[in-house]
Amino acid sequence: MEAQDHWSSATAQTNDDYKDTALGLVSTRSFPAIVGTADMMLKSAGVHLVGYEKTGSGHCTAIVRGNIADVRLAVESGVQTAEQFGQLISSLVIARPYANLEAVLPIGGRLQQLAQNGSSNRLSNQAIGLLETRGFPPMVGAADAMLKAADVQVASYEKIGSGLCTVIIRGTVANVAVAVEAGMYEAERIGELNAVMVIPRPLDELEQTLPVASCWLEQPEPFLMPLNLKKKKPELELVELPDFTNLPLEIKREE
Repeated sequence: MEAQDHWSSATAQTNDDYKDTALGLVSTRSFPAIVGTADMMLKSAGVHLVGYEKTGSGHCTAIVRGNIADVRLAVESGVQTAEQFGQLISSLVIARPYANLEAVLPIGGRLQQLAQNGSSNRLSNQAIGLLETRGFPPMVGAADAMLKAADVQVASYEKIGSGLCTVIIRGTVANVAVAVEAGMYEAERIGELNAVMVIPRPLDELEQTLPVASCWLEQPEPFLMPLNLKKKKPELELVELPDFTNLPLEIKREE
């Protein structure tokens, strides 16, 4: 009985922590569209991006969390952005969600990670480009064309079902714009181009939710110490020889 009362008390306390918060979800038909939508949601209101859910057939959902007013504003901006792309599927705002949702959605762990890492923007001078094709060959061809057209790096690619593949690049804003344009022509030449997106100066929180975070940030190169492979010469020891001056000298005469 005491254990049940303790569990009920803990549940009530946890639910109180969510009383002034909300969850916002916006779903689109392509991965570039959902990343662009998430970027606009982050920049329009004080919300945190929990992550993405890819449910197949090209459907992707961005999940944000914050206070109720901010989440409503962020979802409204996300819906407008997705509609501009012609990729909106649905949206939802859940005010005062129960803590049980944390067992399904990685909400608490994501926010704890944000608190530990801080909110510094390490990509303020960078841009990301996303190019989505229907089929793998046109995506690979577009990636090759983008690398050859500008000084960019291919960071990763995403598959979201229905044959949709998205290649993700990074670089300066100008280089990413040039590369994406070249990739579009190559993708259309090979197969079907589905969607493109260029996001200048993405927020650090957006970068952390994509599967290429470790690839985007330059890692310090290890300092290599020169190895001395020369073998040391053995040191010579001084040995005291006996005195041979008083020894008899015997000369053997040859016959």
